[in-house]
Amino acid sequence: MSEVLEVPEVQQLERKIGLFQAVSINMSQMVGIGPFVTIPLMVGAFGGPQAIIGWVAGAILALADGLVWAELGGSMPGSGGTYVYLREAFQYRTGRLMPFMFVWTAMLFIPLIMSTGVQGLVQYLAYLWPSMTTGQGDIVGVVVIALVMLLLWRRVENIGRLTVVMWAVMIVAVAAVILAAFTHFHASLAFTWPAHAVNLGSGTFWLGFASGLTIGIYDYLGYNTTAYLGAEVRNPGRVLPRSIVGAIAAVMGIYLLLQIGVLGVVNWHDMLNPSNVASQSVASAVMQDTWGKGAADVVTVLILITAFASVFTGLLGGSRVPFDAARDGVFFKSFGRLHQKYHFPVWGLLAMGAVTTAGFLLARHVGSSAAHPPLAILITLLTTVMVIIQSCSQIAAVIVLRKRQPNLRRPYHMFLYPVPLIVAGIGWAVIYGYADKANPGVHPIEWSIGWVALGVIAYLLWSKAEKTWPFGPKVIREEYAEGVESVELEIL
Repeated sequence: MSEVLEVPEVQQLERKIGLFQAVSINMSQMVGIGPFVTIPLMVGAFGGPQAIIGWVAGAILALADGLVWAELGGSMPGSGGTYVYLREAFQYRTGRLMPFMFVWTAMLFIPLIMSTGVQGLVQYLAYLWPSMTTGQGDIVGVVVIALVMLLLWRRVENIGRLTVVMWAVMIVAVAAVILAAFTHFHASLAFTWPAHAVNLGSGTFWLGFASGLTIGIYDYLGYNTTAYLGAEVRNPGRVLPRSIVGAIAAVMGIYLLLQIGVLGVVNWHDMLNPSNVASQSVASAVMQDTWGKGAADVVTVLILITAFASVFTGLLGGSRVPFDAARDGVFFKSFGRLHQKYHFPVWGLLAMGAVTTAGFLLARHVGSSAAHPPLAILITLLTTVMVIIQSCSQIAAVIVLRKRQPNLRRPYHMFLYPVPLIVAGIGWAVIYGYADKANPGVHPIEWSIGWVALGVIAYLLWSKAEKTWPFGPKVIREEYAEGVESVELEIL
């Protein structure tokens, strides 16, 4: 038994973001503060300059997973990215469970990613303000988040122009560090690896590899930002796949040059010494050792702007995630409202900003130590939470949609299908499987399972109140399939 329902008219987001702006948004979020603060973490994971392996492995995983996003994003360019893909793929068997669970987890892991940007900004600010106390750093971080929220309180086309400016600053900062490094490059520092640096038969090597892969993919995260903004991208079937793959390819080259250049100037042992400036502000150390303190100060300011830009673009995309879910009745209705004047999701932005603030403050004061610095805690927790519902589920979604919706318009078909799915699946499995061993005492796997289990309970309570599956009918929506013009209510 089925019944055809009319789709209510709702406020629509405006398609204003072009290709160059889309690539700028992705690259700003990808580069951000990440490589400037994680190079010492990567060196620590591998125990030497062979840390370059982690960047290469991260790039391979990012490209494989990026092709997943490219096919899904080009086919279903809606607000919220993964929410739309999981809704379309898994509605036939589990109703609204999977899209609900994605929004539930995204409201945690997206702000945690933004918290790492704020933590990195405070970390680099300490180079210019060495007497800064922990409390003062807390205040700086909260003020930064408030300023980001204020700048996002406007129309998306104005945000797009502002993002291009911040992207240009990011390019200048990265280029300055790379240029300074290669004008004073010592190959012996970069390419002299410790004895038995790569021992494939050693459990220690694979533990370091898993940690390095986690750090590496964290640094590449952001290639999917425009997918969250799919409803605001012009010509999305063409722009979304190109913005994702193009941003990954560009950042691959930037990261390899940056990593090799830094290792050729700074002794890797200094990066592991907490009392050495290279352990906290490695890019500033490179500039100081090559072009002097004045140049280091200037580039540090540019890095602070870059960190700010990454938080800015991340909250821009993340704030759109609950929007479609709320419009579809899968999340709190208030998240589906747009600002009357500026047409952006108000409650999504406010909620993401609040969780970003909480994540930043908690990581700095709960459980942080020399063995588990705040940045490492945030990276570990956000990746394990993200893997279960987003990364692995999207791999399955590609397969399910090719079977369930063969008439879905696909402007981009995944290259070498299904090889990228297999590579991405193995990469995410390694990150998740080694998470507890690589972070003793933090228990990221247990925390992630607990958060997902709590989400399932929340869904069951919500679905019972809403009288939807498994306590009522399923709503089947093939919104993007060609020839489908209605929403069908299927009674179980």
